[in-house]
Amino acid sequence: MSVSRSKQLRSRQPHAAATSSASADAKRLAAAILEVLAGARTPADAARAVGTSLPRYYQLEQRAITGLLSACERRPQGRRPTEARQVAQLERDLARLQKECGRQQALARLAQRAAGLSAPQVAPQKPAAPGKKSRKRRPVVRALRVVQALKAGTSSPAAETAVQHSSGEAAGTVHPAG
Repeated sequence: MSVSRSKQLRSRQPHAAATSSASADAKRLAAAILEVLAGARTPADAARAVGTSLPRYYQLEQRAITGLLSACERRPQGRRPTEARQVAQLERDLARLQKECGRQQALARLAQRAAGLSAPQVAPQKPAAPGKKSRKRRPVVRALRVVQALKAGTSSPAAETAVQHSSGEAAGTVHPAG
């Protein structure tokens, strides 16, 4: 006698509300609110039964209705992303990408050897004098200077020279500053 899985799922009784973890006061309040909403009681009677004032009862009723509405919202299907799962996924991605990077580096070395190129030489760093810090050279971006000059609307000779140099470098020729 085989019963299909879908029939088993349909024949299940709906789960009872998780009321076992609720306090007795919460159960009394919920019952009173439901009775008022069903029309079996007046709000004043419910407030007296619960032991609160009428304005406080209305606050509690509003909070209960808000909770009911939020519980009725659709939930996304599938597993919920947790931090532990995200960390595990990121670690897997990191390992995969490190492997891929090593593979690409090996392919680049093979291509250099096949073309007869030597590996790029790394210049040994000079140790800094004691008590002095070596200062890294800040790269100069001429394009930013040109943009600033154009935004400022300056027609100074320096800006024109910078524009000529940058346009000349782009075209492959260098114009003398005039």
